[in-house]
Amino acid sequence: MNITHVVENLNRGGLERMVLELVKIQHRQGHHCQVVCLFEPGTLAHELDALGIPVSGCHKRQGLDLRALAQARRMISRHDTEVLHTHNAVAHYQAVIASCGLGVRRIVNTRHGMGMNARTVRREWLYRRALSRTDAVVTVCEAARRDAVARGIVPSMKAEVVPNGIQVEMFAPASPDMRVRLLDALQLPAHSTLIGNVGRFNWAKDQLGLIRAFGHIHALRPEASLVLIGDGELRAELEQAVREEGLQRRVHFLGDRNDVHELLRGLDLFVLSSVSEGYSMALLEACAAALPIVATDVGGNREIVHDGYTGRLVPAGNPRALADAMLAFLQAPQKANACGLAAREWVERYGSLEMMAGRYARLYQETRR
Repeated sequence: MNITHVVENLNRGGLERMVLELVKIQHRQGHHCQVVCLFEPGTLAHELDALGIPVSGCHKRQGLDLRALAQARRMISRHDTEVLHTHNAVAHYQAVIASCGLGVRRIVNTRHGMGMNARTVRREWLYRRALSRTDAVVTVCEAARRDAVARGIVPSMKAEVVPNGIQVEMFAPASPDMRVRLLDALQLPAHSTLIGNVGRFNWAKDQLGLIRAFGHIHALRPEASLVLIGDGELRAELEQAVREEGLQRRVHFLGDRNDVHELLRGLDLFVLSSVSEGYSMALLEACAAALPIVATDVGGNREIVHDGYTGRLVPAGNPRALADAMLAFLQAPQKANACGLAAREWVERYGSLEMMAGRYARLYQETRR
């Protein structure tokens, strides 16, 4: 099958990593895949280049860019695309326009988040116009499907759910040896406790609220340290918040990393503080590392974190509630360990890349409605 994926770019992030892994497994299964990026190819594109999977950048400019649309159309046509799989709103309506008249057999769009940013009103309007030429709209969790249908964005007859998946076998459970290595790298004493977060530094992930929550933790557990893995536009603001809280020696910014699967193995606890979330790849990876998890009860988080069994759920935007849940795990290591083991068991059963790819394969093969 000739499959074209269209994304904004392949810079580091949960959406981009999911697309990358889906393309890789489709390639291994014998499909002919390519990725068309509306903007630049991005920092992760080299992983597909190494496998001989074509990645093209259209270098789109702001607003209507006919040159970029023409480039996307050429790439879709040259690939003899049978399935056009787009990711999020902008990539979708741009790709639908670019593919008009090319005889693409099936058009599938995946909405990777909840789409609740007020700045996207025009984007959603354009997106809805493109759905007349769309066979299926995939949301990555049931909460997102219900929301998109209720808000009139996606017709219920076209709405499907395909949860994200990861290569579970790439992630080994947290280990004392890796913990020692990470403590040494951070120049922390052996008795330190490591709390970790992975994600872009933007409004949706609310690392600012996490830093404030950690301030409460540090007052009671001075041996605790917070490890922030990622980067983004809010980094300077977060660093300023750390200084204001007097936590410079206990909050560690590790930047974008390609060894997250190893870093997770050195943590004691994983925390996701998002105020908006789809179906978090970071949570799946934390489950695979057998970590106890504290997460906010937004989007699809409760479809991954089962409160009291694999972790704890707390209200979003409430640093004190976040701190209390973290503290409860730090004070009950046996409970924390049991939750981590349950999380690993759950992701092995329900969160694999193979399961996700199989669901997409069935959607690709359905006849047009």
